[in-house]
Amino acid sequence: MPHPPSDLVRDFERRAPEVRVLVVGDAMLDVYLDGSASRISPEAPVPVVRVEGERRALGGAANVAANVKALGAACALVACVGRDAEGDALLEELARAGVEAGGVERSSDRPTSVKTRVLVRGQQVARYDRETHDELTPAAAGAVIDALERTAGPVHAVAIEDYDKGVMTGAVVAAALSFARARSIPVVVDPKARGFFAYAGATVFKPNRSELEAALREPVRASDAGWLAGVLRRLECDALVITLGEDGMVFVEAGGDVQEIPTVARSVFDVSGAGDTVTAVLATALGAGFGVREAATLANQAAGVQVGKSGVATVSAREIARAADRGARAASTAPGEEFPEDNI
Repeated sequence: MPHPPSDLVRDFERRAPEVRVLVVGDAMLDVYLDGSASRISPEAPVPVVRVEGERRALGGAANVAANVKALGAACALVACVGRDAEGDALLEELARAGVEAGGVERSSDRPTSVKTRVLVRGQQVARYDRETHDELTPAAAGAVIDALERTAGPVHAVAIEDYDKGVMTGAVVAAALSFARARSIPVVVDPKARGFFAYAGATVFKPNRSELEAALREPVRASDAGWLAGVLRRLECDALVITLGEDGMVFVEAGGDVQEIPTVARSVFDVSGAGDTVTAVLATALGAGFGVREAATLANQAAGVQVGKSGVATVSAREIARAADRGARAASTAPGEEFPEDNI
């Protein structure tokens, strides 16, 4: 059944406020330039966009943290950003989202990662990035590890969001895994190419299809239980969750239990940030004591809500519940029969 049972969703909504998640990784600032275009540039065959508005949002690990907060849980972020105006703006957005940002270090050696999207009537026509992919210097990595180790208060799960921007060095990865291991709490990893196989011991390893294919240099065989079990053994993690875009997701646990979860997206407006939402729900659900199967089902429902929104966006536990209710009503409605929509 693609939609989660209502009692599971309600239980998640009730338990999420009792959870505190620590997010570690590459924090970014997303900038959206909204405008209109009515002519082609005389200088090149490109549209001339008249910018009419600008807005900012959290990206990368910062977006995972914002999603955790939107779910009703508490969240602390450990990251490293530049000593620049964009870093100031990112910290302002974290404060607005209610994310604990005492673990966000500042470095003069690197800029804050910024992704600027140009949209015309809601459609993206261009994106430009200002960032570095260089690994943190030993001094900056040490500062991030210190920030991780001084995290106070209860932590129920760790989410590692690696966007290959250089924060998740080998030393930082080891420190994050050690932090979780010392507290016997689950770790959810969203990996990228560099250091893909560095997360042995994680609870859930969550690549998307293209990331896994690039790392393994072979196509993903999402319906082959033996192949999936072999990948899981190679990664040395407890469970593997592969997001498959319009095909939903599949997960396999160490015991060989495999489940394919079809997508529940009713419409896809923008896939930006969907992986961040999945990571946030997995970590929050595992921190609340749910199993991987339940967490993956909840995360799949949340992704279906997120892709119906414009740009990088958060999803609340209430939105997951409403979407699940709609799906259940639609499934029980006779062909041709109408059922009321909810406003989210």
